Amino acid sequence: MDTLGSPEEEPPGGFCSPSPRREPHHKPETHMDVQGFRWVRWRVWLCHIGSVLSLGLLLVLFRWRPRLGVLARCNSCPLAFADILLLRDSFGQQYVVEVLTEELEEGSLEPAGSEAEDSSDWRDTVLLHKEEVPLLHYYLFEGLRYVWMARKGAFCRVSVLNEDWTCADLYRFREGLSRLEQNTRRKVYGTNLIDVPVKSFMRLLIEEVLNPFYVFQVFSIALWLTDSYYYYAACIVIISLISICVSLYEIRKQSNTIRSMAQLITNVTVRRSSGEEDSLSSVELVPGDCVLIPQEGLLLPCDAALLAGECMVNESMLTGESVPVMKTPLPAAGGRYSPEAQRRHTLFCGTQCIQAKGGRPGGGGAIAVVTSTGFFTAKGDLVSSILYPQPINFRFYQDAIKFLLFLGGVALCGTVYSIVILSRTNITWWELVIRALDIVTIVVPPALPAAITTGTIYAQGRLKREGVFCISPPRINISGKVSLFCFDKTGTLTEEGLDVWGVMEGSGAGFSELVPDPRLLPQGPMLSAMACCHSVALLGGQPLGDPLELKMIESTGWELEEPAGDDKTLDSEFGGHRVLAVMRPPACQLQSESVSIHEAVALVQRFPFSSSLQRMSVVTVAPEGQSSLAFIKGAPEMVASLCLRESVPAQFSNTLRTFASDGFRVLALGYKTLHGQTDLSTIERGEVERDMQFLGLLVMKNLVKPESAEVITTLRLAHLRTVMVTGDNVLTAVNVARTCGMVASNERVIFVHATPQTGQSMPSLCFHLGEGGTEATATQSSIDLYTQGLYQGVINYHLAINGKSFSALCDHFPEYLPKVLMRGTVYARMAPEQKTQLVTELQKLNYRVGMCGDGANDCGALRAADVGVSLSEAEASVASPFTSKSDNISCVPLLIREGRCSLVTSFSLFKYMALYSLIQFSSVLILYTEKTNLGDLQFLFFDMVLVTLLAIVMGKGGPSTELHPQRPPASLLALPVLASLTLHTLLLILGQVSALLITTSQDWFVPLNSTMSGAANLPNLEDTSVFDLSGYQYIIMAVVMTKGYPYKRPLYYNVVFVCVLLVLFALMSWLVLAPVPFLRKLLKLYDIPDMNFKILLVALAALNFVFCFLLEMLIDRGMLNCLRLLRGRHQSKKQYKRLDVLLSDCPSWPPLDQPLVPPQCTVIGLS
Repeated sequence: MDTLGSPEEEPPGGFCSPSPRREPHHKPETHMDVQGFRWVRWRVWLCHIGSVLSLGLLLVLFRWRPRLGVLARCNSCPLAFADILLLRDSFGQQYVVEVLTEELEEGSLEPAGSEAEDSSDWRDTVLLHKEEVPLLHYYLFEGLRYVWMARKGAFCRVSVLNEDWTCADLYRFREGLSRLEQNTRRKVYGTNLIDVPVKSFMRLLIEEVLNPFYVFQVFSIALWLTDSYYYYAACIVIISLISICVSLYEIRKQSNTIRSMAQLITNVTVRRSSGEEDSLSSVELVPGDCVLIPQEGLLLPCDAALLAGECMVNESMLTGESVPVMKTPLPAAGGRYSPEAQRRHTLFCGTQCIQAKGGRPGGGGAIAVVTSTGFFTAKGDLVSSILYPQPINFRFYQDAIKFLLFLGGVALCGTVYSIVILSRTNITWWELVIRALDIVTIVVPPALPAAITTGTIYAQGRLKREGVFCISPPRINISGKVSLFCFDKTGTLTEEGLDVWGVMEGSGAGFSELVPDPRLLPQGPMLSAMACCHSVALLGGQPLGDPLELKMIESTGWELEEPAGDDKTLDSEFGGHRVLAVMRPPACQLQSESVSIHEAVALVQRFPFSSSLQRMSVVTVAPEGQSSLAFIKGAPEMVASLCLRESVPAQFSNTLRTFASDGFRVLALGYKTLHGQTDLSTIERGEVERDMQFLGLLVMKNLVKPESAEVITTLRLAHLRTVMVTGDNVLTAVNVARTCGMVASNERVIFVHATPQTGQSMPSLCFHLGEGGTEATATQSSIDLYTQGLYQGVINYHLAINGKSFSALCDHFPEYLPKVLMRGTVYARMAPEQKTQLVTELQKLNYRVGMCGDGANDCGALRAADVGVSLSEAEASVASPFTSKSDNISCVPLLIREGRCSLVTSFSLFKYMALYSLIQFSSVLILYTEKTNLGDLQFLFFDMVLVTLLAIVMGKGGPSTELHPQRPPASLLALPVLASLTLHTLLLILGQVSALLITTSQDWFVPLNSTMSGAANLPNLEDTSVFDLSGYQYIIMAVVMTKGYPYKRPLYYNVVFVCVLLVLFALMSWLVLAPVPFLRKLLKLYDIPDMNFKILLVALAALNFVFCFLLEMLIDRGMLNCLRLLRGRHQSKKQYKRLDVLLSDCPSWPPLDQPLVPPQCTVIGLS
């Protein structure tokens, strides 16, 4: 891709404009501004001449400001005629891309899909201005291709051509594409390659040198050389070259690593429209290609919809979930195809298909149709998130830029002062300009941005040693400001595996007694349902699948058998049906005395579990193909709704409530007999999953992990809100919340019920006291007492809501949503997209949101959160910024503590580097006033020996062992920070001036040679006294600015830093009290014979330290709060804090047992 002047960070976009930032399988339609331009030849030549005359400075300006480069060389024009496009995203960043063309062959303009209405869009894409030779106009942005569509009047993502494909369309591609069709599509869609650009060292060098930081360095070095600071300039040149080489090496290494991870090229077999099979490189694949997957599996090079057969897929690269997933064929009548909605029928790029079966003649392999290629795939999207991360909206980083501008203002004032002072001397105007500009290089420290990242680098290393891996280091600082943490339940707060507690059969007559061991169940549909309704498969003879299903099968004692290759034995045994798997009962000697089961059951159709559907189902046959049965398993409420009303026990709700309130994981099962004439191979899911007979409940115990309660307690004591987001039953979730401490024993739960609008009723919202347990048995008088205590603020409460109510609340009661979010602790039956929506809504209240889950369904929420932590065995999962190898949430407080430590360290380093500049700035201005200046090696000693060493080791201190209730500040422009810097600067200036005045008042004082200026009249007493004290000040401020409690361990734990401090203090004292002649001459220091005076200088430095240390301590203890009292109370800028005050002062919230309706809803409006 040819991009001109593109910045390093490249965020969002949308449907008809670039869309770099997308959640996995979620493609937001955020638009970018797109402007078209055409080259103007004379302007281009004029810019070339200007670049030569300005020695390349004009090109540097165009690189920093792409818009200026386009405006200077081009004229604005309609997009259809553009040679160049100027893109501007919602963050204000601008990019320049070139419009490319592709010539297509005559007679190749076939519709992209098989639907006739797609033909016009396809032709719009490739026919522009009725050219004789069809041309495709497109541009590339961050790997994605955008094509011109005349009817839409815009450049659209090329994926728009297949976004409206239906499941039926995909089945039409089963016959394959011709070679001509494939070639044409490849010209439109591009190659199937996630191509990560690896730039040459020369290009990287040019781009690095043109970075504003290095341009400023070049300017500074030229200035120092002009002013005869040869040693200092040479040292900075060497350090800069080393820095550039290391940076280039790291960038190149990272690019190669990402490229090797992203680039996947393999040979695949596709079916042609002629019926032949063709082996080709995966790079040549296009949407619509029919791919044949071998039985042994394949590392998938594209996104594809599975049309025939079953595939066991490891998606750990995509989701962080280590349990393989069973993929089944896409339903032919499934409506519009969506990778997210049909993810259990979609094979995603980069995932490993472990085995495929039942899709081709002979029983081996599977058939799939390519739906997305390149950067439009799931893997491409994740690689894009690494290559082009969103700009992080964090106040600390924004304030750092503003503060650099402030220092620039200080430099301007210093420049003016130096011009005034130096103009009174006899120096030339050239020396005057050099000395004045020298002030700018002193005040604005070029190493400041690099210095403040050292704390983050140290924190990242400590986290890695603890098994927490990070792919986005700036997020470490953000984790220090997290105010709310969301947790998934199953596998995160609770154990991954479940133990079967018992089975309770049920029918219209009611429930039977709980059977603790499923092996004691009599032969019948309940036992068959438990044995057959699953997606477990065999790999190497070992069962593989969801831990819950594995435990369920294990509890029945039945054994799984699968057909081997072309073997038709099992098909023959079960009436000629294509058998996916067979479940055989245990041997007679292993069965209970009261039970005798001999008949095996074959699975011939399988509809996998879906989080959105909350269920799965299978179709089975008995030997000889007799008694075809369909079984369903899933969330009890969902299964009951699909069963005949008369088959569901009247006590269903109460029984479910009892089990859920006790913390059990409950699944319901159902079945029905299928008619003999039903074609089991083509039966649709909708036909299977209706009019079922209710069978009963499977009750499983899901234990809370021992670490969960301790971590939740730690977070709550630190005043961090904890929230549970789960797909499980709301009562089960409430029980787990109580067990792990999210809801304390003295706190009550209020349930939120919201219903959507229907043809017969208005939307409604109701709050009522908890269901089940002690709350259900509460008397009316106790409810009244509770309500009174609630409204008087005596009793704390938490809100619990399920996914359906949350959806209705968002759609019909947006005015109540913030209040529910403020008090909501349990969110149950939440679909994956609802988890993401919850995180986003909490962020709108100005919460810094953390999310911890085990991948899979939490993937979207993990990416949307400010801090996402995936519990995964993978060393670095692209599902979230942080990945923990620990299988529990103990990593969360560790991450927050490290984040706070890193943030405080960044603050300390920022303030230290700013004060270092201001100390040197003060020294130079004081010496300018005295017609002298610091020497070349004196600058070098301060910058390299003192400051650089101290800045490197300052950040090594580790985090505190406890989480403090108060979060560290994130604003550099806050009153305490600005006051600290200002007051410290005044004290430091006072110290230097005092040293100078004490020196000049001595009897033995010898004034400098006033006929000379600058470093030419060194050594002299004025310079030596200022040098001595300022040297101590660099060491003093390193100690003062290094903060410990409550976010970091005390200073003495940072052994390396303490050792460096002692060594530098000893070195400085040696230079002041008893310097050897060689060093004194090298640094051009005056030989002061008076030892009492030298001790006085050391005492002055000590006094300076005491005052600065006390000042910083008083500011930390809130000395400046009196200024805030003068300003009066003011509302917090954070919306959640304002809402919290509002709810605390509102005696009537929430209104218990009072149905609410939206204000705009009326009976007339519904009629």
